[in-house]
Amino acid sequence: MAGQDITDAEFAAARKCGEIERATQPHAAQARYDRGFGRMIVELEDGRSASFRPRLLPGLETATDDELAAVEILGYGDGLHWDRNDTDISVPGLIAGIKTWGGEIH
Repeated sequence: MAGQDITDAEFAAARKCGEIERATQPHAAQARYDRGFGRMIVELEDGRSASFRPRLLPGLETATDDELAAVEILGYGDGLHWDRNDTDISVPGLIAGIKTWGGEIH
């Protein structure tokens, strides 16, 4: 599709899909690592918070506290990224699997 123009109808349909995704999927507003408890705390845009043990995730098993604390929020809050560990996780995927990883949602 490189070099092809999209129609107004295609643009409107893509925009509508994005709006639906934003309204129905969880998105991170803030993320931080709690060194005392060894847990990542993610505040969601809808007011809920989630916590999980980040070292249970692939790519973060041997991460230091400083590396875990360097978490970044991707895009519109749809992902978390740890640059030094080259690790990403989707927030919707995190919320869907959080109890499997020993986490909590409040």
